[in-house]
Amino acid sequence: MLTAARRRVIRRRLFQAVPVLVLATLVVFGLLKLMPGDIAITLAGENATEARIAEIRALYGLDRPFLVQYGSWLFHALQGDLSKSLASGEAVVVSIARSFPNTLLIVVLAMTVALTLGLLLGMLAASRPDSLLDRFVTSIASLGIAVPNFWLAMILVSWLALEFGWFPATGAVALAEDPLKALHHAILPALALAGGGMAEVSRQLRSSMVEYLASPPVRTLHAKGLAPSAILWKHGLKNVGVNLITVATLLFNRMLAATVVVEAVFAIPGMGGLIVNGALTRDLPVVQGVVFVMVLVVITVNLIADVLYTVLDPRIG
Repeated sequence: MLTAARRRVIRRRLFQAVPVLVLATLVVFGLLKLMPGDIAITLAGENATEARIAEIRALYGLDRPFLVQYGSWLFHALQGDLSKSLASGEAVVVSIARSFPNTLLIVVLAMTVALTLGLLLGMLAASRPDSLLDRFVTSIASLGIAVPNFWLAMILVSWLALEFGWFPATGAVALAEDPLKALHHAILPALALAGGGMAEVSRQLRSSMVEYLASPPVRTLHAKGLAPSAILWKHGLKNVGVNLITVATLLFNRMLAATVVVEAVFAIPGMGGLIVNGALTRDLPVVQGVVFVMVLVVITVNLIADVLYTVLDPRIG
């Protein structure tokens, strides 16, 4: 049940999300307008007459002032109408509905792998600080952070897909169409994303846990005869939970952005490919629609994190 404090947190975060949403979409809208070339000429064709070009500008509202164009787009976007693609004529909502599940599946799977392995490695390292195990985990974490996602993705493709044939090298299957095949296609992209995330989680968790285990409350628990495993997994995880949520939230947002590169390596028809193709063809409605949805997802994840903060620590809020 939501307490008054938690409701205040939600209201405050929702209010703060409005300028973030407007600013993000406005910046992208302006950057696309600054790109060289004229989208009206591209749509009309190089040999089109001036009258035809002017007709295209009027048809798509390209002849209106910048802020009027943006205001009109935002007004319709808030009602769920993200316009139509200038290139294909397909509704942007339809394109996103087809692409977003592929991206979300990869990110969720990568988050699951990163949090599970990162939690395990971080807790093991914290349980034996300055030991050989601790140094091994720290080294693995440093390596994981240093390795770029795209390089790891290419290694996974050449090794597990092409060499052994265990996984498909490219493409994706809709989760609603065949869940098992969808997961099979998503495993390698998820592993490519999860490498750096696992390293970050283990390193941050190890640092927070070592600091907690050296604190006075832990010495009191030891004096009461509580088992070290209970102190580590029960009391320790609860006390570093806020830090872990922060790391997980930042990691999710980072993975969502990193899918652009990973999807390109695996030729996955996701949000990354959609926004790249839209930017290359100056398809403004597609790019704006993808940015709008991505910002909404990030805002929602941050809002969930804020609520979890108040659950773990009632003083927050």
